[in-house]
Amino acid sequence: MAEDQALPLRISEIKDPAVLFERYDTEQIRRIERKVRGEIEQKKEELRQMVGERYRDLIDAADTIGEMRQCSESVVHSIQDMHQYCQRLKQGKCSVDSSRQESQMQSQEKFYIMASQIKLLLEIPERIWSAMEASQYLQATQLYLLCCHLHSLLQLEAATGGHYSPVLARFPILVRQVATTGHFRSTILLDSRSLLRGRAVSDQAIAEALVSTMLLEDSSPRQALADFLLARKASIHQLLNQPQHGAGIKAQVCSLVELLVTTLFQAYAVFYLPPEGGPRLGEGALSCGMLFSILENVTSTTAAAKGRRVLQEETSTGSWFRYLPPSITEFQPTLRTLAQPIQREQLRDTLQQWIDTCKEDICRGVGSLLVYVKSLKGLAAIRDAVWDLLSTDSISQHWSTVCQRLLERPLAVWDDFLQQLFLQRLQAITKEETEAISTSSVQLLSSAVRDLEDQTIHISSGTNTGSGRGAQYEVDVASYLWLESPGDLLSDAGWVSVTQRGQQHQRSSLAMKTQALTPSVQNFCSSLDAKLKARLDDLQHYLPSQDTGCDSISVASSAPSESLSVSSFNRFTDSPAVEEALREGCLACVRHILSSIRSELAAASPDPSPARLSSVLFMARLCQSMGELCPNLKHCVLGKPSGSEVMAKGTPRQSKKLGKARAAAEVSPAQAKWISLREELLTCSMEAYRIWSSALSKVLLNKFGTVLHAESAGSILTTATHWEDLEIQEEAESGSSVTSKIRLPVQPSWFVQSLLFQLCVEVNRVGGHALPRPTLQELLQACLSQALHHYHNLTQQAHSRDGVFPMTQNRALQLLFDLRYLNSTLGSRLEEGKSSRSHRDPRFHEVCDWLESYIDPFDLDVFTPPLNSNLNRLSQRTSVLLGLLTGTEKQFASRSSSVNSQEPYNILPLASSQIRFGLLPLSMSTVRKSKSASRSSDAAHKLQAPPSSTIDSVDSFRPGNLFRQLADQDEDTVTPSLFKLSWLSGMAK
Repeated sequence: MAEDQALPLRISEIKDPAVLFERYDTEQIRRIERKVRGEIEQKKEELRQMVGERYRDLIDAADTIGEMRQCSESVVHSIQDMHQYCQRLKQGKCSVDSSRQESQMQSQEKFYIMASQIKLLLEIPERIWSAMEASQYLQATQLYLLCCHLHSLLQLEAATGGHYSPVLARFPILVRQVATTGHFRSTILLDSRSLLRGRAVSDQAIAEALVSTMLLEDSSPRQALADFLLARKASIHQLLNQPQHGAGIKAQVCSLVELLVTTLFQAYAVFYLPPEGGPRLGEGALSCGMLFSILENVTSTTAAAKGRRVLQEETSTGSWFRYLPPSITEFQPTLRTLAQPIQREQLRDTLQQWIDTCKEDICRGVGSLLVYVKSLKGLAAIRDAVWDLLSTDSISQHWSTVCQRLLERPLAVWDDFLQQLFLQRLQAITKEETEAISTSSVQLLSSAVRDLEDQTIHISSGTNTGSGRGAQYEVDVASYLWLESPGDLLSDAGWVSVTQRGQQHQRSSLAMKTQALTPSVQNFCSSLDAKLKARLDDLQHYLPSQDTGCDSISVASSAPSESLSVSSFNRFTDSPAVEEALREGCLACVRHILSSIRSELAAASPDPSPARLSSVLFMARLCQSMGELCPNLKHCVLGKPSGSEVMAKGTPRQSKKLGKARAAAEVSPAQAKWISLREELLTCSMEAYRIWSSALSKVLLNKFGTVLHAESAGSILTTATHWEDLEIQEEAESGSSVTSKIRLPVQPSWFVQSLLFQLCVEVNRVGGHALPRPTLQELLQACLSQALHHYHNLTQQAHSRDGVFPMTQNRALQLLFDLRYLNSTLGSRLEEGKSSRSHRDPRFHEVCDWLESYIDPFDLDVFTPPLNSNLNRLSQRTSVLLGLLTGTEKQFASRSSSVNSQEPYNILPLASSQIRFGLLPLSMSTVRKSKSASRSSDAAHKLQAPPSSTIDSVDSFRPGNLFRQLADQDEDTVTPSLFKLSWLSGMAK
């Protein structure tokens, strides 16, 4: 506590000891004393250090003042001695001999000459510095050579033995002057060579700097050319080594091009001499041979050159100049060797060698600079800046003339130096970006596949919380197709005609539903298309615009005049290579995605689980629709169409007509690659659909075979259906007509109906109207083949095993009806496009023959016509429910042969292309018409929400169970469907 109270002491308390003794005790006062003494010692130490630091400066100042005092006293004494000497001269004899006066005048004249030379020698350094500050290095060189001439006249060089000359002995100030003059030579050479590196230096300044170097080093014009080119090469290296990125790269490249062009122009202006007999200086705005003309003006001894002496301007500025001897007033620098003009071949070879050397450096340096350019827009900006630079009038007007006279060939700066570098960097950027798109797309695909599989597992296990809609839509597309949303149609869809609809209308939610494209597929394709659009937009900066691109290319390609052909390079000559780089990158990107899809399919192909089927269907739809949902992929491969091409296409209907006329036209390589890519996508899609179809047919036909091979009578009766009683009239032996009743099947067995209905439901579940026709045909073929296999096994089972329910005539008749109905339904699409039925499976005939063997031959002849009629009527009645499984041709082939039909049927085909329900049956009577219409609308509404898993339980094959499931479905009470509005009838075009 005492130490804390001793710290905040006031000065008044320290000055008054009584106060201290009143407030503190003895120990505290001792502490205060020690603290104060310590501070005193600290201040003394600081004072000693400050005095020690300043003492040396004070001593130096005192010594300097003493020297100044002594110097001033000696000057005063000297002046006094001179005054006394003059007084003595005045007091001397006034009469002297004439000879002595004459000798005195001569000595005085010599003295004035020497004094004027000394004065000029003292003024020359200042004039040299002034000339160098004004960058007049030739004048500085002339003054320096004049100074050296004065040194030789005054004999200021050190004599042998280390003694000074008499002049130096009498004028000691010249000793420092001689030492100072010796540094001017190196300084002028250094500054002259640094001037040669500048880009914005006039031809006159370059020529004067080279002449200065030649005068100082006594070199030849060829050496001057070498110095000039070496300086420019050093300047190029300096530009390339500047640590600038971004916008500075454009400035560096433009500076390199400007330096290269300027070097050739200045080489022409300084070193080139026209042939004998031609004009020496000036052809239009170009001048040449400046080095030799300046050198001649500086070193010539003719009368004209004497008018341009070194001291011409100074002769009238002072009276002492008249005492200078003529060797000084008429001084002209000289070269020891004669300055021979450079031969044109030597000039050409030297410049060509320099260009080749600089080309290597520029290519290496610019290539390293372009690494920092990350977009094609940046490359295009640099290229356009170089084009603007080379298109200026000062360069474009005389560039071809200069190159032809110096190099005897044209020199294209862009084509020879930069174009390949820019193209390589463009290809590298395109490859990097497309690889990045490929990597991100594969990651997105993998995550989408994993999410779909996880969501499918959650849905099947009943733990779904509502976040598995994506997986549900992939397995059950019908739940997505019949789900209305506000974005199904655009707000202006009602009054925009078909011909005026753009891509926005084609990408509407309703358009996506008509193609059975789920949100997962749309999201993936939208992401890929957006990335490709960014690449395509970036590429457009490097390609000619739609408005001016064609004109610029045509003008540059025609180029009738010489000035136009060399005014600037054609920026778009490498457009095909640029488009090819993007095309190859996009093709590699899509093929990488396809390889990832194939690997996923290979992992799922042996035995796909229900969780894997959602991802398989997702990849199938993705490959099927990638070419349509990614229009920018097509633009990247085929090139973005110009405005004229878009106008030439016209309406979609006109384009279809024109497409037939152009079918015979030759296919371009780009179109061939696009077609090949579409085929690869379609092949991959077909592989994925094949996995799904094989898994579906395997599950359905296994259950079909289980019921078909039932051994007990109860199981067989469970699948039996109602037969129809028919009255037939037969002729007896007596010739009278006999009426008898027969019973024939009019419906297939329940397990056959269940198989077809389940197959139709599953096809509709995955968007059957958008399934590829080969896929559907393969599915039906696989189902029919496996069904025939089970029927064939039934024949083998009956022959080889005992104790099974015997094959009766009625059962054989029902199985025969079932088999023929299956073959009629599943084989209808297989026979589309075939001219005959020669490709029918031989097992079908074997099984039919085997079943007919259990029927009485007489009864078989009687049963065959009505059985065929029942079969045809059944096919027509089930054509709506099984529309996707039946074709559009066979259903009407035998309609005219149904003689015993109760009422004629009329079938109205809705469209030639495949839709959800292929055919709509209409009755000729009004009552029948209304009933069939209500029945078809009910069936369509009940198919809106099929069960999530219809192939898991064997109970679904019980009689009437499938239709009971449809009846038990809850009807959604939603707003009136958009499909019920009559004004939407034109929307499906």
